Amino acid sequence: MAIHPEVLPLGLALPSEPALAAQNGVIRIAFVASAVPRRCGIATFTADLMAAVKAADPAVRCIAAAIDEPNATHAYGPEVRWRIRQGDKASYRGAARAINESSADVVNLQHEFGLYGVWRDGAYDDHCVPMLEELKKPVITTLHTVLPKPEAQIREVVRRIAERSSAIVVMAETAARLLGEVYGIERPSIVIPHGMPAIVPRGRRRLKRQLGMDHRTIISTFGLVDPRKGLEYMIAAMPQIAARHPNTLYLIVGQTHPELLRKDGERYRNELVAKIESSGMAEHVRFVNQYLRQREIVDYLLATDVYVTPYLDLNQITSGTLAYALGAGKAIVSTRYLHAAEALADGRGLLVDVRDADGLVRAVLAILDDPALKAELERRAYEYGKEMAWPNVGRRVLALTRELLGHAEVVVPAQASPVDEPEDIEAPVHSA
Repeated sequence: MAIHPEVLPLGLALPSEPALAAQNGVIRIAFVASAVPRRCGIATFTADLMAAVKAADPAVRCIAAAIDEPNATHAYGPEVRWRIRQGDKASYRGAARAINESSADVVNLQHEFGLYGVWRDGAYDDHCVPMLEELKKPVITTLHTVLPKPEAQIREVVRRIAERSSAIVVMAETAARLLGEVYGIERPSIVIPHGMPAIVPRGRRRLKRQLGMDHRTIISTFGLVDPRKGLEYMIAAMPQIAARHPNTLYLIVGQTHPELLRKDGERYRNELVAKIESSGMAEHVRFVNQYLRQREIVDYLLATDVYVTPYLDLNQITSGTLAYALGAGKAIVSTRYLHAAEALADGRGLLVDVRDADGLVRAVLAILDDPALKAELERRAYEYGKEMAWPNVGRRVLALTRELLGHAEVVVPAQASPVDEPEDIEAPVHSA
């Protein structure tokens, strides 16, 4: 196999044997995305997706091209065959040529603008379309961001990505509608929701004891900490909430986003700490400043009474944290970003305006003051969220892949409920 100078290979790809793949039915998928241990939401998502696909069919072979952030390197697992230097257009093209020469039958590309291009002087220099132009394999592209009011240049980039992909996957019906109405993409996209562990929502009291939070009413937000999360507005809501419910504790679970940490250090977190102290809320707001494993995230969620996403970006079309909270059967309060507006419709949660601390107060107190409302929100959230469990998502992605390759006359199957197990969670767990 030729080694392209634009790509830094990790070992050699398997020899090309497409005929054998067609004969024995084994599918080989090359995933293109960021990869764990990089601390990135797309990396964690892709690791979970790969594990779910392999769980759906252990014969599937998954390899990956990992996107390294500038001036960084990671010790990846054996599935990572190639590295792509983020921001280097030639590296994306080189990875495409290497994948062409590998035994991969299909490419599964996870797209986020920051991973596949660079903003320079107000213009977006796209690196995804050049990669797709080079690829000779079928490509399933998942769009993690679909802007409702894109600039003309972004709209054209997305259109070209769709033209050069064999199938487009989005995670919400809203995103599918936008691609047709706003981007003018005529071919229907396929909606496969953001995956999450198959959680059995129980054990709240036990987990509170394990976390040392007995007799506390827990409100939580988790994920990488950065100013887009709007955490200051929930902190501002806490004095009124704690006045009526003195045992409430707001947990902010997660480390500072690594890109923000490199740029500004802990300035944002320190600003939050100052707000907590100045408002006298030190006993009612606590940070869990760790990058948590999946099991730890689920434990904190299962201990939670009310989950809050006070996010500021109304254009956010997917949220892994919201998917997890739905799957855990939580009573949820959220700002009206696109994913939340769709997922929390029909009484599955309470929506508030952006930057509205008083709205957060009213919504959280409505839940804490009314146990029947809280129980109903939890029931509806779980009934909706359990359909997004990773085993279901893995089966749907695998079915789409098989259909694309013509291995079987199948359609993407309807989602099935996860099987309850004695433990609180059944899902592929990794240390991202």
